[in-house]
Amino acid sequence: MPVTTKTSPVDSISKKGSTGWSNRDTSCCDEKISINKWCCHDYGYFGKKLLLVLVGILLVYSIVLVGTLIRNNAKKFFYIGKADKIERTIVVSGFGKVTGNNDIAVTTIGYSNTDKDVAKAQANNKKVMDQVAGELKVLGVQEKDLQSNYTIFPDYNYNPQKGQELLGYKVTNELTVKVRDLSKIPQILGLAGKYGATEVGGLNFTIDDPENLKFDARSKALSDAKNKAAYLAAKLGVKLGSVIAYNEYEGGNDIYPIKTMAFGVGGGGPETISSGSKDVMMNVSVTYEILSQ
Repeated sequence: MPVTTKTSPVDSISKKGSTGWSNRDTSCCDEKISINKWCCHDYGYFGKKLLLVLVGILLVYSIVLVGTLIRNNAKKFFYIGKADKIERTIVVSGFGKVTGNNDIAVTTIGYSNTDKDVAKAQANNKKVMDQVAGELKVLGVQEKDLQSNYTIFPDYNYNPQKGQELLGYKVTNELTVKVRDLSKIPQILGLAGKYGATEVGGLNFTIDDPENLKFDARSKALSDAKNKAAYLAAKLGVKLGSVIAYNEYEGGNDIYPIKTMAFGVGGGGPETISSGSKDVMMNVSVTYEILSQ
């Protein structure tokens, strides 16, 4: 009679030790708890390993986070009540002034007229101002030194019986003239009476390019500030270092123009004109570092 040999589950597992299972916990594979057959598979073993790795990573991250928070709070506590380091500085001011002769004059010549027909009003205005502009160019005034201000607006008059009445359209053309040849000023102002211009503005004198004067005034202001700083350092017994900050602003530009003149129709220009002068002023503020002795 054939003999049948039964092999227990434990013997089967132990026989698989040569395939790499010998190090696993096979207690859950015992016949008495064979209902947990899933624990005998590979994914149950590696799942436990993966879980342990994740728990370890989480633990390390928590340690790093707690350490960072402790360090930041310690730094805040260390700086509470401590002021920033105060720089040792000295601030001095300087002033410079340069006077220059005015070399250009600025004036305005204009004409205003009113007509109920706006086209006629424009044509009449253009006729007068074209003559003025042409004569200015003959006197040597360049196109770049002429600037027009041209306006048109309705001119009304209030009548108690009829209310507001339209008188016509007023056309005004004012020409700003920059005169470089000051000897031509009497002739230019005389154009108002020659061509019937109704408006002549004030005559003001200035310096066309004051940058050179500003440069000289700035140099004087810086020298003044440097001398003051050296004097204070000697009296205070300190040594000056490099410049930390610098500021400047213009101030006190004194202009001495001729008085404003107005000439009616038929008026002429003055025989002699004094252009006067202009003061260009510069103020500076310089901050020096004080070095340790």
